[in-house]
This record gives sequence, structure tokens and C-alpha cells, in this order.
Amino acid sequence: MSAEGPSLARRRVMMALPLAGAGVVGAAFWGMLSGMQKGSFNPHDINAPSTGRPVPDFAVTDQTPGVGFSSHDLQAITTPVLINFFASWCIPCIAEMPQLLKLRDRLPIWGIAYKDKPDNAAGFLRHAGNPYARIGSDFEGRVAIDWGVSGVPESFLIAPGGKIVWHGAAGLNNDEVQNALDAALGQTKR
Repeated sequence: MSAEGPSLARRRVMMALPLAGAGVVGAAFWGMLSGMQKGSFNPHDINAPSTGRPVPDFAVTDQTPGVGFSSHDLQAITTPVLINFFASWCIPCIAEMPQLLKLRDRLPIWGIAYKDKPDNAAGFLRHAGNPYARIGSDFEGRVAIDWGVSGVPESFLIAPGGKIVWHGAAGLNNDEVQNALDAALGQTKR
């Protein structure tokens, strides 16, 4: 066997690896699209391991125009509260604001400004309206990590005593998300 034999085989393997990787990614994408057509894949349905657990230990500082809050405040609530992570730079957050403004008549909403400059968040609320009974700032994003937030907007329904009973990883202007929130809210009022 010549010295070129192993080198040629190694080159063939190195060329085949990216093709095999692209094939695996293509098959996974095809499976996702097929699931969406059949209705069995929901891109908003993420694993929410926080559901059924107490709120994490946290505190958010005051965010103009409101007052911050902590896990102790949520543990002391006697009615359900919706926690909503948002940001002024988030387009879906802007789109969900009219729904939040309607929802605040039925349910107290406490907001957490995620990785947002305080002046930008305050300006956003002045312009779009403020649905929040309380609002805090998570400028560094550490509180969101403790909650398991993967992006904004995300919302969590908190039952009396501070237990997370629902998690939505999409804007509340989505009918499917709104229906799931309404069902969870109905469960907390029984």
C-alpha cells in the first residue's frame, strides 16, 4: 500500500462528514415541518420544568414608573398574578401590549423589564401603555435565568402562595397562548 492510500481515505472521510451532518439537519427540519402540517408540533410549546414549583428566590429593583418586587411578595399573594418578562427592544412585546392592557382588568400583572435600559423601558411604557401593577428591572438578566426564561416575551401565572401554575413562551396576543392562560387561570380559581 502506498503512502497516498491512507491520506486519500482520510480526505474522503473529511468530505463525507459535512454531507452527513447536513443530511441529519435536513431530516430533523423535515420532521419538524411534517409535524407542523399534522398539528403535532407547536413551536411555542417548550419544556417548562418550572411549572408546579414555587417561584425562584429573586428580587428586582424598582423600574419607573413602578415598584420592584421579590419572591417574598409573590409568596404572600392571595389571588393569582401574571408575571410578564418584556423589553422595549422586543417586537413581540410591543405586539402583545394591547392584550396585556385588556388582561389587567381581570388579573394583576407584574412586569419585569429584561436586559433593558431603565429609561428605554420607562419610555416604552409611556408610549405603549402600562399594564403592570408592579414593575421591576432585571438589567443583568440574572433573574430571568432563575425563572428559566428563554426569550421575551414570556409570562408565568403564579397561584396564591407563590406556586408557578402556567408558563407561556410567546406573546399573549396569540390565541393558543391566551386560551392556555385562561384554562390555567380557571384552575387557580377553583
